[in-house]
Amino acid sequence: MSEGSANPPRKEVVQRGLWFEEFEVGTAYLHRPGRTMTEADNVLFTTLTMNTQALHLDAAWAAENSGFDGQRLMNSMHTLATLVGLSVAQLTMGTIVANLGFSEVNFPKPMFHGDTLYAETLITDKRESKSRPGEGIVTMEHIGRNQHGDIVARATRKTLVKLAPEGNA
Repeated sequence: MSEGSANPPRKEVVQRGLWFEEFEVGTAYLHRPGRTMTEADNVLFTTLTMNTQALHLDAAWAAENSGFDGQRLMNSMHTLATLVGLSVAQLTMGTIVANLGFSEVNFPKPMFHGDTLYAETLITDKRESKSRPGEGIVTMEHIGRNQHGDIVARATRKTLVKLAPEGNA
C-alpha cells in the first residue's frame, strides 16, 4: 500500500450456529475434533451429579463386578452431554432458543477411560413453529462413535431454532 491510502474495511465473521433455513433434512454434520474421555472427567461428572454408582467410581468394585474386563464405565450421561456439546459450535451457537426434548436415547456400547468420542448429527426433520413466529423446530439425530467407529450413543433431539433475521438467510 502506498503511504496515505486508507485501510480497506476489514470483514468480520462471528461464529454462530445455523439459522433454521440453513438446516437441510438428510444432511449429516461431522463434528471435530473428538473428545477423549478421562478418568478425571468421569469422577468429576459423576460426583457433581450425585451419581454414586460404583461402576463409575470404585475401581476395586469394578475389577470384581463390572463385566467389562474389570474396567469402570464412563458415566453415560457424561457421554450424552458431551455428544450434544460437540455439536454446539457447528449447529446451534447463538441460534437455538431451547431444547424441546430428547427421545430414543441409547448406549449400544460403553465408553471407557481413554476412549475418544466423535460426534455426528443427522437432520431428520424441520418445520416452522405454529405458535412462535420467527422460530422453527429442528429434529436431530446425534450419533456418537468411539475411536474404533463403534456407535456408543444415539439420541434424537428436538430444538427450537431462530429463523434468520432479514437479509441473513
